[in-house]
Amino acid sequence: MATRSKSSQRWLKEHFSDPYVKKAQAEGLRSRAAFKLEELVERDRLLKPGMVVVDLGAAPGGWSQWVRQELDRLSPSLQDPGRIIALDILEMPGLAGVEFLHGDFRDDDVLSRLEASLGNQPVDLVLSDMAPNKSGVDAVDQPRAMHLAELAMDFADRHLKPGGTFLIKLFQGVGFDDYVRQLRRRYAKVAIRKPAASRKRSPEVYALAQGRLAGRPAD
Repeated sequence: MATRSKSSQRWLKEHFSDPYVKKAQAEGLRSRAAFKLEELVERDRLLKPGMVVVDLGAAPGGWSQWVRQELDRLSPSLQDPGRIIALDILEMPGLAGVEFLHGDFRDDDVLSRLEASLGNQPVDLVLSDMAPNKSGVDAVDQPRAMHLAELAMDFADRHLKPGGTFLIKLFQGVGFDDYVRQLRRRYAKVAIRKPAASRKRSPEVYALAQGRLAGRPAD
């Protein structure tokens, strides 16, 4: 118990001295994760005016908030500044210009609600920052994380328009290499990135898959 307490204290100390946490607070952003996305998006200029963006695992809303601000900045005179549909199993306080669906992405009825919200509108960009609740046991956590990643890829298969982009958080471990191989069969270009705001000791990386190929390959 003492070990957990020391670990928690260390995490809290690190969190509140983190420059990205301080920057997020100063800029009114909901989470430091916004700076991971900012680096990933700006490097490849992923956002365009009027885009339809789906944000999976959105709470507390840092990614959706940043994307909304950027789309508004890119399209100040457009009547249609683009759509952002956010989804999470956790509740998320409302954000102007962001449509939020509360539910578990693993449930078929939640997916149906998300698909109904989209109508027949093709998606330009799918973002996934989803992660399972960590147990601390890698043999449990990694399969859970990969299951969520498979569901996100399947969603992108069905809803991302040809040429569209899929950006997903992955954890290096069992299943990671095979997942990246599957992405390479589906997209013209796949890169693995670790943004500066991603904590060095974390096994998380981001797979950026650009140029969705028409049709779905057999796995």
